[in-house]
Amino acid sequence: MDLKQALAYIDGLQWFGSKPGLERIGELLDKLDRPQDKLRFIHIAGTNGKGSCAAMTASVLKAAGHRVGLYTSPYLYRFQERMQINGKPIPDADLIALVERVKPLAEAMEDHPTEFEMMTAVALLWFLQEKCTVVVLEVGLGGRFDATNVIPAPEAAVIMNIGLDHTAILGDTLEKIAFEKAGIIKEGTPVVLYQQTPEVTAVIEAVCRERHAELHIADFSQLVPEFDSLEGQTFTYRGEPYALSLLGAFQLRNAAVVLELVQVLRQKGWVLDQGDVEHGLYAAVWPGRFELAREDPPFIVDGGHNPQCAEAVVENLKHYFPESRRVLLVGVLRDKDYPRIFEILDRAADEYVCVTPDSPRALPAEELAEHLKRYGKPVTVCGSIREGVFAAMDRAGGDGMACAVGSLYMAGAVREALGLY
Repeated sequence: MDLKQALAYIDGLQWFGSKPGLERIGELLDKLDRPQDKLRFIHIAGTNGKGSCAAMTASVLKAAGHRVGLYTSPYLYRFQERMQINGKPIPDADLIALVERVKPLAEAMEDHPTEFEMMTAVALLWFLQEKCTVVVLEVGLGGRFDATNVIPAPEAAVIMNIGLDHTAILGDTLEKIAFEKAGIIKEGTPVVLYQQTPEVTAVIEAVCRERHAELHIADFSQLVPEFDSLEGQTFTYRGEPYALSLLGAFQLRNAAVVLELVQVLRQKGWVLDQGDVEHGLYAAVWPGRFELAREDPPFIVDGGHNPQCAEAVVENLKHYFPESRRVLLVGVLRDKDYPRIFEILDRAADEYVCVTPDSPRALPAEELAEHLKRYGKPVTVCGSIREGVFAAMDRAGGDGMACAVGSLYMAGAVREALGLY
């Protein structure tokens, strides 16, 4: 098996299984001698911010001297990005060897594992093989029935900002979605929570009481922004000073959750020196999340794909580019609430360039353009993402800026067109 065959095999599997539950991943990992039982985890769920939280957490733990596995999804450019150790993706040879090891066991199962279950098994094997001292594990979808929830009690469970997304699967209210996310809370495990609405918090609190899990909620009233520019930002949290290279007020809130997690780990006996925490937080990178990918003209790449993300993008565009002409390079998946997303994004848009994301679920650029014409602003349709990138820069001109937003499934191609790969 070569890399192309390994990726083709993985890609040929369905993302969702035929039934909910952890039976398939559990059976597969049993056949692999349960690698999850030999690793330590930080488990992270949420609608928005869980990837950023995972990246910051991994960076802090690396700075403290740990060998850190990081498992996230989806990827921006190469599949191998989904599993990393100390910032380096899995080598092609390791990925091929592990797929070859897992494939016959999966094929022998009566109920074949899904793509995500297969990749979770491969990642856990790799992290064990490479002697990771801790694994930062991002939930794929939901929590309760997500394949990552097969792990034993982690060092801590983290639940990030909860919003309405994947409602057909997780439920059509914030409370229902919160219950699914709270499924990662295990008996006696400390829980760190992004500050939520009272209704969502009540759901998490109830599960914590039931499972004797101590709840720690990030306190955003203790978060004080100090300095902010396109080069980064400084702030204090609970009186301590920090710097962050990631942009946007939402990243400060995500960082506050990570700092709350640091305190929880310290209480459990982890040695995390303040200098290492500060260095790790500033060193964290997470491409495609309000990322300044080019400076002339300014070009922001953001994978925001739901109304909460759209609110954050609008807030940041108005904050960082108050006087600029803003050209939005946009593409969405058909199953997202794109009418609501663009109702929000239009507050910060002067013009649109439409493209089709690289996904079978994508809304064609022509359909999106027809929808956007209702706002009475110029709309351009492009046949490829690369063409759209250059059209957006051209339309921005000398006094404007461009922002790609709407789907993580186009962020990688946008960054490639901008020469970042």
